[in-house]
Amino acid sequence: MERPNLDYIKEISGGNEEFEKRFLTIIQNEFPKEKSDYLENLQQENLEESAKIVHKIKHKLGILGLQEGYRLAIKYEEDLKFGNTNLEKDFQEILHTVEEFIVKIA
Repeated sequence: MERPNLDYIKEISGGNEEFEKRFLTIIQNEFPKEKSDYLENLQQENLEESAKIVHKIKHKLGILGLQEGYRLAIKYEEDLKFGNTNLEKDFQEILHTVEEFIVKIA
């Protein structure tokens, strides 16, 4: 299974640790709220709003080096727009992995 990493953040920071910390703080602050909003909308079967949140989350997946997760999120976002939730379990596994990673680096 693919694991989150900080390679991309380190690359774009050019070694600026303060930039890296600020970038990570943004992810640590935004991700839990987005995950919660996604789950709430999914539970209420508001799939269009769920798709919008998946759109936001997918960029964080790419930033954290989850290329397969990013591709899955692209597909899942489109599927949700058409009422298809078949990738829900796979997406939630990715969310869990990211959540664990964020806690670990805090």
